[in-house]
Amino acid sequence: MAKSGQTLIQNYAGYGAKPTPTPTRTTTAQDAAELADLKRQVAEIAKQTGQKVDPRTGQIIIDEAATAKKFGVTPVPFTPVTPVNPAEAAEALRLERERKAQAAADLRDRQSAYDILFNEFSAYGLGGLVEDVKYLLQSDVSPSQFALELKNTKSYKDRFAANENRIKAGLRALSPAEYIGLEDQYQEIMRNYGLPAAYYTKDGTGKQVGFEKFIAGDVSAVELEDRIGTAQKRVLKANPEVLDALKQFYPDISNGDILAYTLDPTKGLEDIKRKVTAAEIGGAAMIPKNAAGQQILTTSEARAMQLAGYGVDKAQATQGYSAIGSGLQRGSQLASIYGQDPYTQTTAEEEVFKLSGQTEAERQRKKITGLEKAAFSGQTGITSGALARDRAGGY
Repeated sequence: MAKSGQTLIQNYAGYGAKPTPTPTRTTTAQDAAELADLKRQVAEIAKQTGQKVDPRTGQIIIDEAATAKKFGVTPVPFTPVTPVNPAEAAEALRLERERKAQAAADLRDRQSAYDILFNEFSAYGLGGLVEDVKYLLQSDVSPSQFALELKNTKSYKDRFAANENRIKAGLRALSPAEYIGLEDQYQEIMRNYGLPAAYYTKDGTGKQVGFEKFIAGDVSAVELEDRIGTAQKRVLKANPEVLDALKQFYPDISNGDILAYTLDPTKGLEDIKRKVTAAEIGGAAMIPKNAAGQQILTTSEARAMQLAGYGVDKAQATQGYSAIGSGLQRGSQLASIYGQDPYTQTTAEEEVFKLSGQTEAERQRKKITGLEKAAFSGQTGITSGALARDRAGGY
């Protein structure tokens, strides 16, 4: 161990080390002030520990034996440390000042970036997303890490909530641009059709809650327009008998319910169209009236759905029920007069719409009309109707 009173420089040389050369550098007034403060601190430490300061180097002279005795410990070999070099200390202080200045500038730049991003997102109602990741903008994170953290925020998940259900359904999540673009298409379609704003009003985050089911259900803008067109053109704006039939089949339904039903992504579009077609068929059955203006035919949802299943559409139903209405009453009377099986609306429908009982219905009609011809050799009301051959047969 070195002798008591040996200086740092001597210790440094004793271990085979060489003092660090002092680079030539012009110190500033601030450097000189900071070095003077450093010397005062060294002198204070030396005073408190009972040591001395080497006037040549400004370093504390370590009296190892005295120090160990003072603190009641066993002396240990001294491990030399690099002495403080005034020029190097000044350079280190300068670099630290520059680092702090750059950090402050970076913070100002990040705050400016936050303001720009916040204002831009707020224009789309997405300001809350930026607020949640403000700390990232003020930290040194990579763009990829920022994007990942943004997607993990509650605001982001709430804003694009339908993506979670899309993933559960085996669909890919939409990007924010795709998501918002689809919402805009939905909104434009609804506005064009004159739907109330309640169907597409945005909340505080910019999302339209009513659209989440569409997006989660992968409903395209084309399909949405088809749904709305089905409700408005074929039901709400059709002849009143169609709407009457729909409300007869579903007594509690309202106009709003009709739209809501067609806009519900959980309802298959084909199922919706089938129900609307059934209402159109039912409406066609309500059109024929007697001389007193009273409805002479009846229908039901089950029968209308059955006819829809056979491919009967609105035009065919209108034409068919017109013919049935003109001959049913006379056919029923003839069947009764000649003691034949009852000739009913169902019988006529089977022949006119080519249902499963078409052959028997046609035979029954021809039989009663033949009996009348034989008796009176004349034409009857039941043979006067003519139907199109594309769906409804001769009657």
